[in-house]
Amino acid sequence: MESHSTTTIVDIPEKNERETRTPFSTLRTVSLIATCTMAMWVNSSNTTSVSISLPAIGEDLNIEETQLQWLVSAYALSSGCLFPMFGRLADLYGRKLVFMAGSTWLAIFTLACGFAQNEITLDVLRGMQGIGVAAALPASMGILAHAFPPGKIRSIAFSSFAAGAPLGAFTGMALGAVLTQLSNPSWRSNFYLSTGLTVLYMVVGFWAIPKDEPSAELDKRVDWLGAFLVTAGLTLIIFVLSDGEVAPNRWATSYIIALLIVGVIILGLFLLWQWYLERVQYNPNAPYSALTPPPIMKLSLWARGNGKFAAIMIIVMFTFCSFLGWNFWTQLYYQNYQGYTPVGTMIRLFPMFITGIICNFIIAVIISRVSVVWILASGTIITACAAIFFAEIDPDATYWAYGFPSAIFSVFGADFVFAAGSIFVARIVEPHEQSLSGALFQTMYQIGTALGVTVSTIVFNRVVAQDSLNMGVVVDNANSNAPREALLNGYKAAEWTAFAFGAIGALLAVLFFWNVGIVGDKDAPEGTKPISTPQSTSTVAVDRDVEKAIQEIPRIATSPTPSESAH
Repeated sequence: MESHSTTTIVDIPEKNERETRTPFSTLRTVSLIATCTMAMWVNSSNTTSVSISLPAIGEDLNIEETQLQWLVSAYALSSGCLFPMFGRLADLYGRKLVFMAGSTWLAIFTLACGFAQNEITLDVLRGMQGIGVAAALPASMGILAHAFPPGKIRSIAFSSFAAGAPLGAFTGMALGAVLTQLSNPSWRSNFYLSTGLTVLYMVVGFWAIPKDEPSAELDKRVDWLGAFLVTAGLTLIIFVLSDGEVAPNRWATSYIIALLIVGVIILGLFLLWQWYLERVQYNPNAPYSALTPPPIMKLSLWARGNGKFAAIMIIVMFTFCSFLGWNFWTQLYYQNYQGYTPVGTMIRLFPMFITGIICNFIIAVIISRVSVVWILASGTIITACAAIFFAEIDPDATYWAYGFPSAIFSVFGADFVFAAGSIFVARIVEPHEQSLSGALFQTMYQIGTALGVTVSTIVFNRVVAQDSLNMGVVVDNANSNAPREALLNGYKAAEWTAFAFGAIGALLAVLFFWNVGIVGDKDAPEGTKPISTPQSTSTVAVDRDVEKAIQEIPRIATSPTPSESAH
């Protein structure tokens, strides 16, 4: 049956961007990729270095154990909620500008964290850190997608960028453990080191990142109402996910219920507002109004590639639910159940670092040779299998039987899904949407982190409470009086939850991407179909190379035309 959809390319320049851009030298190419990778690296290490230092921070600043999690949550809360807004600003006003501004902000408040003298100050400063990350990371993905056309170099760039997450997570944990345990400033050393790394990649990036070019969008107004709604809604929901299990009455606490309802309502209003603005923008007869700027996030973006854009975002969320859930409970098992020191825990997780490096090389090689469905499905299921080892662990068994293979398997999903997903998304979105799509990637990563830890914590607490009750013990809110057998069953149940998240991600990868071929190569596979892009009343310049890249995705059904969308 013939499709009635069309691919709309408007205002195509006479010379495309690749023809007019000066090619990068090898040194500048490597420096550019390293800069963006280090931004991701520092982001991940800023979380894990603090996580493994929580006992020392709590003892130094007299923070109650139930409140320590906010030192981690405040960072994820502020960054995850602001990604969409900064992604849009980077696309409009310049990715290098937003990247450098965000990194400068991050360096300032990271250094300030090292001088905090009480809990409230450190919580606030951690939240301010997250704002800088929210600006730098979406801009990084936009910079890479804009700098490198589809092909081998882009595959290497996104593979390296993706590897920054698990490698940064491990090195942050490793160095955090060593510095906290062995250095004189203890946990404060982590922030000093992170500040130095941030300044280092800023200096390199100032030279390596190409100068910002004017945005192709004529209408550069910002949807500030939409930015407020999405930020407020995500803030409330991520707060509830982070605080639900430590609230006075847990999920039955009145403010938890109220904030969850309000957060969902606000996000619903955001979606309705974006739907309305998009209809206005695509209506050529609609009069100009200062009250109707272009939407901060077009809802049609989620329908790109016959819904595969939305699918890859959900797969990212479930993958990091699994990976971060595994990481969280594995650390607690080693330290709280087995009694290992932070350094002892780090040594047992060291294979993650080696595997992460190997995965980086593997994905760079196979992304242009293997269908994306195999990359996504294998990555998610291997990460899920890492959780099985701890779900069935024998505490008296040797480390090599359970802990070692689990650490080996854990990072495959993070590396494979992030790299393949980033490249796929970069090919189906327009040039002026690259940073926004990167922002949505990061948002789903943060939501996955919060959701994975929250759901697995609920499972852990319920299993521990029930098993303890069966043994005649009523546990307190901190599970401090729970029998060891009940705690072990709780750890196992939490790891089974992490496995379930990964398995769901693998299933979605097979269902949605079975007919998508290779996405990491510039040569179009046979049987491709164009992906339609509705024409907006604001003119968008799309170069011929991007048109070709969009048409390279195999067997993807076209989206509706503007006239069909109106119905």
